[in-house]
Amino acid sequence: MHYGQIFQSHALHFFYLAAPDLLFGFDAPVAKRNILGVIAERPELALQGVKMRKFGQEIILATAGKKVHGTGAIPGGINKNLSLAERDALLADLVTMLEWSRKAVALARDYTLRNFEEICGFGSFDSNHPSLVRADGALDLYDGRLRAVDAQGVKILDQVDPGSYLDVLAEEVRPWSYMKFPYLRKLGAADGWFRVGPLARVNVCDFIDTPEAELARRDFLAVSGGRPSNVTMAYHWARMIELLHAVEVIADLLHDPDLQGEDRVAPGGTRRGEFVAMLEAPRGTLIHHYKVNESGAITWVNLIVATGHNNLAMGRGVEQVAKRFV
Repeated sequence: MHYGQIFQSHALHFFYLAAPDLLFGFDAPVAKRNILGVIAERPELALQGVKMRKFGQEIILATAGKKVHGTGAIPGGINKNLSLAERDALLADLVTMLEWSRKAVALARDYTLRNFEEICGFGSFDSNHPSLVRADGALDLYDGRLRAVDAQGVKILDQVDPGSYLDVLAEEVRPWSYMKFPYLRKLGAADGWFRVGPLARVNVCDFIDTPEAELARRDFLAVSGGRPSNVTMAYHWARMIELLHAVEVIADLLHDPDLQGEDRVAPGGTRRGEFVAMLEAPRGTLIHHYKVNESGAITWVNLIVATGHNNLAMGRGVEQVAKRFV
């Protein structure tokens, strides 16, 4: 369910939102620089994007019961398994999705390298990068513990339990914005701000545990000499590496017979009045922290979403582009 969401969201972002700028250039007429312009000039690429997003949505439908606001995930597990017919329908498109994902990585890679000198000065700056990683340092978009590295790749923190996020993260309030400004406590508000999302995740992990995405990750980091990339436009390349990783994971999971199992809900555990969960959403690290009373009503909540994490970085990027180009 989660990797289907990652796949459809990354396809939507790249093909519908980013591709018009990448294909036609920032100076192209606004009337052309959109998905309709892509359909007119590169119909095969537009169709590829549409069908890739559809594939991700079909996975969500099969696992969650609906494409939007699915009801399949419930406390303790899921309320439906994946039938053989649903699995086989998804498997039928898998070879095509893998091939198109490889081409998407190549498209983003070639654009980045071809325009590297120009995009290095387009909203780019050194920053810290946090994300979740597995215990062995692998990329993990669903589970894991928090790691953060600085612009040079030096670890600032590692293997922080999600429940301890307030020990390492703080949120600054500024009088001119309703948004908060998260930062790493260890570095302080001035230097501890960071970026999350595909770029951070590829920078932070030690490896990706699917073979093709791992080769793509190594290719990506070779451009920066093995250190983190701080080029903002490289987000597109990193996002397509994750797209490829997602479909590789989906390919493995679809062959897991446990998907047709009837053991769908975990045994009841000890009831808790407070819990923190953290995962990697398509745009970046997502933190949900809840407290509930004996009746189950929420009494306190703190959410830090990807846009909040990236708040200061987005502002700095816009400011830099405005000063240079406007």
